[in-house]
Amino acid sequence: MDGAQNSDQGGGHRAYIGSFTSGGGRGVTTAAVDPATGALTPLAATGAAVADPSYLALDPGAGVLYAVSETGDGAVAAFTPTAEGLAPLGAPVPVGGSGPTHLSLAGGRLLTANYTSGSVSSLPLAADGSPGGPAAVLAHEGSGPDPDRQERPHAHQVVPDPSGRWVLSVDLGTDSVRVCALDPASGGPRPHTETVLRAGTGPRHLAFHPDGTVAYVLHELEPQLTVCRWNAAAGQLEPVAEVPIASAGPSGAVRAYPSAVVASPDGRFVWAAVRGADTIVTLSLAAGAEKPELTGVVRCGGSWPRDLAADPAGRRLYAANERSGDVTWFDVDPVTGQPRRAGSVAVPAATCVVFD
Repeated sequence: MDGAQNSDQGGGHRAYIGSFTSGGGRGVTTAAVDPATGALTPLAATGAAVADPSYLALDPGAGVLYAVSETGDGAVAAFTPTAEGLAPLGAPVPVGGSGPTHLSLAGGRLLTANYTSGSVSSLPLAADGSPGGPAAVLAHEGSGPDPDRQERPHAHQVVPDPSGRWVLSVDLGTDSVRVCALDPASGGPRPHTETVLRAGTGPRHLAFHPDGTVAYVLHELEPQLTVCRWNAAAGQLEPVAEVPIASAGPSGAVRAYPSAVVASPDGRFVWAAVRGADTIVTLSLAAGAEKPELTGVVRCGGSWPRDLAADPAGRRLYAANERSGDVTWFDVDPVTGQPRRAGSVAVPAATCVVFD
């Protein structure tokens, strides 16, 4: 471990780090965040309480942390943050899909993107924030040209739009983003529109610009970002540009697999993590939200950055490096947006970082 480690371990802001328990991870790790340096100090972990809690979402209003269980059966778990770490809020609840990789909150429901089964699930929440069932499930349809990765739908992310009216699901298997509304009666996702992106690119995650009118779709099977206009009134996503974020490299080079995209809170930059290349890419939005320009590339501080997160102020970035088993943090230059490595902490099989 390096970097300053003088956090107040009894209070202040916390970070929560997901991991693959099947890969040696410790479940969900609670860490104190040093307000001066951004350094993380692990405090406690959930261990085997939930299998493979690879993605997390925090509801600060309810004081509940949610985690997927990225397993064949597919489930979600809820925890209450305490001074000692996290306390389980009931037993894990099935999502009606296999291999959930992402979850979010929308319309008083808990949503999951189920990669293996290619579906999106919506679960009701009780007054105390605990999820219940049965889940309302929307199965995606379609495929793509990559026979190994796109033989069927593979929903990888589900997020509400900034207006709160719509839910967007990103499907790597069908090269598309679906826009849904939540049915007022059942709470389940109801299809509205589908935006088809270039075949074979494998969209994985998207992030909205803070102004709510632009979305950046990151592709896993090709190192590129698709810039889309977002019309919240109509619930329509319109691709307007493609931006390469990494070169293919020389013959025989390790293939690049982009994983996570983040827009800065001030709307001046976009960052993307790229596995294989093991880099963080910076794109400037100086020319406008629809015109990102690649301005820098730095090493991620480890191997296989599965997730990239900005702290609430946008002053720092945190890379969850799955294969090297660490979370590395970076100070962000306020003028250029370039990240500079500031420290790291060992977290086996790290997959995700969220902040309170």
